[in-house]
Amino acid sequence: MDCFELSSESPYELLLKVAFLIPISHYFLGFLFLLSVFLYNFIEMYFIQELFTGFRGKPVSLTFNSCCDLYQEVVSKCKTLNGRFSSTPWLCSPHLQTAFLQFFGRAPACSYRRQIFQLSDGGTIALDWLRNIDVKKPSIERFDGVQSDDKSPIMLVIPGLTSDSDSAYIKHLAFKMAKRGWNVVVSNHRGLGGVSVTSDCFYNAGWTEDTRRVIDHLHTQYPQAPLFTVGLSIGANVLVKYLGEEGVNTAIVGAAAICSPWDLLICDRYINRRLVQRVYDRALAIGLKGYAKLHQTVMSRLADWEGIVKARSVRDFDHSSTRVLADLETVDTYYRKASCTSYIGNVMVPLLCVSALDDPVCTREAIPWDECRANKNIVLATTHHGGHLGYFEGMTAKSLWWVRAVDEFLCALNSSSLIHSKKVTTVHSSLETSIDPPYVNIREDGLVTAFSNDPSGEVGSQQNEQPVEDDKAGDRIRGVNGAIQLETNATTQFDPRGESTRLEDSGSRGPAKMLVTPEPDFDAVIVPVKRCLNQLSRRSKISMWVLAYIAIITTWPILGSASPMFFKKKLRNIFSLKR
Repeated sequence: MDCFELSSESPYELLLKVAFLIPISHYFLGFLFLLSVFLYNFIEMYFIQELFTGFRGKPVSLTFNSCCDLYQEVVSKCKTLNGRFSSTPWLCSPHLQTAFLQFFGRAPACSYRRQIFQLSDGGTIALDWLRNIDVKKPSIERFDGVQSDDKSPIMLVIPGLTSDSDSAYIKHLAFKMAKRGWNVVVSNHRGLGGVSVTSDCFYNAGWTEDTRRVIDHLHTQYPQAPLFTVGLSIGANVLVKYLGEEGVNTAIVGAAAICSPWDLLICDRYINRRLVQRVYDRALAIGLKGYAKLHQTVMSRLADWEGIVKARSVRDFDHSSTRVLADLETVDTYYRKASCTSYIGNVMVPLLCVSALDDPVCTREAIPWDECRANKNIVLATTHHGGHLGYFEGMTAKSLWWVRAVDEFLCALNSSSLIHSKKVTTVHSSLETSIDPPYVNIREDGLVTAFSNDPSGEVGSQQNEQPVEDDKAGDRIRGVNGAIQLETNATTQFDPRGESTRLEDSGSRGPAKMLVTPEPDFDAVIVPVKRCLNQLSRRSKISMWVLAYIAIITTWPILGSASPMFFKKKLRNIFSLKR
C-alpha cells in the first residue's frame, strides 16, 4: 500500500523535493562554473592550451619573398622574430591583452621635450622628443633640440587613432629606443597631444600629408642622421600608404608597421560582426566623439555636428565627419581610398610588418599575404596571439613583445649594408599596377626582355632575375652585372651576337619600352623555342624530363610507322650485296 502511494505521486513533485534538498552553495558553484565556461569562450581565452604546452607559446610566422635581402641580412639575425611569442599567463586572451594595455599599460616614465611644428596650411603639430639623455638623467631644462650634425638614428613614431605621445604603448617604444641611444620623436596628430586645431584640416586614416611634411623637416634639419619610422594601428596604415606613395623618393631608410588595419572596409565589416567586436566599435566611437568635442568650434562649422553627437559607431562618426571633411560621397569610398593595401607593391624601403591573428580590432582577413610576399622590401611577421598592440609577456607583464621585435629589427637594419647602399627597387608603372612587377632580364641568347616575378615560381627563378638599383638621381637603372642600363634618354645596347636593342624611357616612373630589332634569319624561329625551354627549366628541375617524355609520346606514332620502312630498306641492301 505504501509503494502504491509513493508511485502515485507526481514525478515533478519528486524532482522539486530533491532540488530543495541540494544546498544553495552548490547551486552557486554550478552557476559560477557555467559562467566561467561562457566567459572563457566569449573572451577567447587560451589558458588551457598554453598550460598543456608549458606556456612555451607558438612560433612567429614570417612571410617574405624568396629573394628578400632584408630577411637574409637583417631579420635572420633577430632572435625575437625567429623565436616564439608566449603571452602573460593571466592575460591569455586577445581582449585581456588589449584592455590591460588601455587601462593599465605599465608604461615607463618619459620626459618629453615638445617642439611645435607649423604646417603650410596653418595647421599645428606637436613633436614630442625623447633623447637618450632624457632617459638617463631627466631634467627640467629648456629643450634646445637635437644638434643638426648629430648622427644618432632618429625614430619617428606615428600614433594610432585618437592616441598621442602619452599613450602607454607609445611610451614603451619611445623609452626602449631612447635607452638604446636613439633620438625618438612622436608626431602627434592634429588636435591631439594638447594642441588645438588651428586650421580647417583634420587628420584621418589615409591622411599622409602631415607625415610627409614632418619627414621632410626632420631630414632637412638632421641630414646626417638615419631616419626610421614606426607606425602603430591607424598610424601603421598611414605609414605604409605614405611609403607606397613616395616609392624611392623618401628620406626614410627603414620602417615598421605594427597592427595595421590594412583594409579599412574589411575591418569595418568585421568590427560589427559579433557582440564583443561591437564593444570595441562603441569604445572607438566614444574616443572619436571626445576628440570632436575638443574642437567643437571648428568641427561644428565644417561637419554634421548633430550626426557626430548621435554617432554610436566608428562608421556613424565617419559618415557625419570624416566623409564630409574629405568631400567624399560615401563612407565606403573613404575606406577604399584610405586603405594602404593597394600601395604595398610600391614600398621601396625595408619594412617590417607585425600583426596578430587574434587581433580583435584589425582582423586577420585583411592581412595582405600575397602583396607582402611579392615585395622584396617587406617582411610580414604574424603571431597567433597578442591582441591589438598588447603582446604582454612575462609573469609581471612589464614588457611588450613587439617593442623588443622592433628594437632588434631597427638596430640590425641600422648596422646592415641595406641602408648604406643604394635602394633595391622594382619598376612600377603606377600605383594601380599589379603586385607582379616587371624586371629587366638578359637571356642566354642575348635578348633583353621583360621578366615577371611569378609567385608560383619564386624559388626556381632566383638565378634568372636581375635585381636593379636606383641611383641617387633616379635617372638610370643599372643591372647588377652592369650589362644593361636604362637612362632617361634613349640608348642603344649591343648584345654578344651583334643585335641592337633600343631602350626608351617613357618619361615617367613606368617601365621602359624595349624595342628589339629582329634578325631575318633562322634565329627568329630558334629564339622563341629557346625562350620556352628557359621558362620551363626555371619552373622545376624535372621540367626538361617532362618535356622529353611529352616529345617521345607525341612522336612515337610517326617513328613507329617509319621504322619498319627504314629497316626493310637496310635489309634489302644487305641481301643485294651478298648476291
